[in-house]
Amino acid sequence: MPLPKMPAKPAALLSPKDYPKAETVKNTKTTAKTVKAAPPEHMKTSSAGSAIPARRKMPVAADKAPVVIARANSEKSARTTPAAAIEKKVPEHRAKSSTSKAADESGTTKLFVLDTNVLMHDPTSLFRFEEHDIYLPMITLEELDDHKKGMSEVARNARQVSRSLDALVGDIDHHAIEKGIPLSKLGNKDAKGHLYFQTKLHVNELPRGLPQGKADNQILGVVQALEQEFPGRPVVLVSKDINMRIKARALGLPAEDYFNDHVLEDSDLLYSGIVQLPDDFWNRHGKGIETWQENKNGLSSTFYRITGPVIPSLLVNQFVYLEPKNGEASFYGQVRQINGKTAVLQTLRDYGHVKHSVWGITSRNREQNFALNLLMDPECDFVTLLGQAGTGKTLLALAAGLAQVLESKTYNEIIVTRVTVPVGEDIGFLPGTEEEKMSPWMGAFDDNLEVLNKSDNDAGDWGRAATQDLIRSKIKIKSLNFMRGRTFVNKFLIIDEAQNLTPKQMKTLVTRAGPGTKIICLGNIAQIDTPYLTEGSSGLTYVVDRFKGWAHSGHVTLARGERSRLADHASEIL
Repeated sequence: MPLPKMPAKPAALLSPKDYPKAETVKNTKTTAKTVKAAPPEHMKTSSAGSAIPARRKMPVAADKAPVVIARANSEKSARTTPAAAIEKKVPEHRAKSSTSKAADESGTTKLFVLDTNVLMHDPTSLFRFEEHDIYLPMITLEELDDHKKGMSEVARNARQVSRSLDALVGDIDHHAIEKGIPLSKLGNKDAKGHLYFQTKLHVNELPRGLPQGKADNQILGVVQALEQEFPGRPVVLVSKDINMRIKARALGLPAEDYFNDHVLEDSDLLYSGIVQLPDDFWNRHGKGIETWQENKNGLSSTFYRITGPVIPSLLVNQFVYLEPKNGEASFYGQVRQINGKTAVLQTLRDYGHVKHSVWGITSRNREQNFALNLLMDPECDFVTLLGQAGTGKTLLALAAGLAQVLESKTYNEIIVTRVTVPVGEDIGFLPGTEEEKMSPWMGAFDDNLEVLNKSDNDAGDWGRAATQDLIRSKIKIKSLNFMRGRTFVNKFLIIDEAQNLTPKQMKTLVTRAGPGTKIICLGNIAQIDTPYLTEGSSGLTYVVDRFKGWAHSGHVTLARGERSRLADHASEIL
């Protein structure tokens, strides 16, 4: 289908100088270089398959096994990250033990002794060690039994692990258990190793100062006994407990963290949703440019179809910007389509202008403008906003929700939820209904609603009170404990403090979305309060990495704090 002719006037965000002349394009040399970031050694995940006494060579070295989600995702992130960010050296804070590295170099399969917290953290960890073997001490089974009661996430995981172990050993006799149970028995083809249980008592030779009755010390004794019993076999303890790993290393025993739950090893490689275009972008990509205008949702936007070497590194719904230092007009756009080396860019609506304010709120910086473009886009069903405290995540989400619920009536109501993980001491049981119990956790939303209610100075006290009652009637506060099995239709769902959710909990929430529902996840991965969750394994990191490039989702990392000059100064010096 032929495209409309180029308009007589350029788009509002581009000046005529930005259109390169044909002669300039011909003489322009392409200087693009493909940036390849090889993942460092520490980004390879511990992975557990041969009989305990045996020591066999694998056809493929362990360091080449396709084990890790982290490695693949890091390479993807490297392709979509600006060169300046890629050049930063990734800190080796998750290095493997020397025993594990030596086994990788020689291609020897390892025997991983799992601590109980690994199984309770990830119930599928039994099947995530590739060709390596797993050994479960008897005290680990005892601790699993102690934690199986209750309705908490840990109790559910303990019960799931117990069911998996029961299915593995259900039809196997005692002698077969000693020889090892194939982990692929239940259909997990990637798990090529064997599972071993402790079938005899090991004599512990730990230092006399360590209490022998403590579970951690008993597991350390099992690791030490296995090293002595099979001197040719690499034996490695895997634990999520930092102190447990420190004690093991102090005793000369190899110990590692459980890596398979990490989406990314370095948070600097996390997709930011924003990329800065090079200064010579229009000179290198302006040849054969096509432009047209469309009216979508009552708004007029300008589109550009461009071709060039930078295009393959972009993702759909990623924001691009160009701010020339020579005084020319800046360009802010969003990638709408990508086909090989050709992309369609759409100009953005300027929410920094008063006439485009959202419920009286205007954007104060570039990233906030990008965020409001996502929040106000009815075609974008899933939005994630990351940022430090004071960057405006909650205020922008609430303002966009109120505008689309009360003004445009795109959605029926706003639903707000968050994880109830206290920062300090818990205050005990709270009285009242579900909303009354959740109200102490929603102080941030109350603060932002107060700001939004004061935006209309002409309404007077009575008008503001009526508006506040109307707003309250359209906002429902729900607890995460009652989300399973629900379906939200035409709702504006805000998940606050999403960094405290596990990937499994995040999946449970996002799959609640019915027709016409928009989900917004807010969080700061530097403030994680949930035990055993890190920046790399948080559910928020998980969805940001998995949803990038989808045509109906978007992500923005907010960089600048806009709370107050006092808060900005405090964040810098304290």
